[in-house]
Amino acid sequence: MKKTTISLALTFAAFALSANLKAQDTKTDNHTLTISVPEVALVDIEPAATKNITLGFTAPTEAGSAVIPNAANTTLWLNYSSIKSDAEPTRNVSVKVNPIIPGIDIHVTAAGATGSGGGTLGTPAAQLTLSATDQTIISEIGSAYTGNGANNGHNLTYALAAGSGPGGVASYADLKAITTTEVSVIYTISDN
Repeated sequence: MKKTTISLALTFAAFALSANLKAQDTKTDNHTLTISVPEVALVDIEPAATKNITLGFTAPTEAGSAVIPNAANTTLWLNYSSIKSDAEPTRNVSVKVNPIIPGIDIHVTAAGATGSGGGTLGTPAAQLTLSATDQTIISEIGSAYTGNGANNGHNLTYALAAGSGPGGVASYADLKAITTTEVSVIYTISDN
């Protein structure tokens, strides 16, 4: 009899233990996952190694003619990365020049975005005549990236005009002979 009592007690203990193990698990379970996405606003000009360009004018060969601007430069690309915030759903890239050279208009045009980027890429403005005041060259940038390097982003075209060229504000009367003068073209990405 003793044997049966022990066996029955062990069977009851095993059943109770089995019931407790099944009670802590269900058909589904969950846990939390904390996610962080940084706000991003980066801009650069590519190719970085050769982003300093030279533009100028050629003297006329006939009396009575104006100086002739050299060919436009299309070697540079505007790249950016943007992760927008809830407060500011889009960004712009603005451009300005420092210093202004009297008698010379510096024109810049950004082409539509091309290359390996993605997201809500911005919309380029029409040709701008650079000034000391920020002007929007790319607008309505959302969360996006252009791809890095040349042939990604917005191709930039720089051209000079002497005096009252198309869309210009400079006066030909203000032109003075200079051997070389450097100006800084400054691009800034910012919230709207």
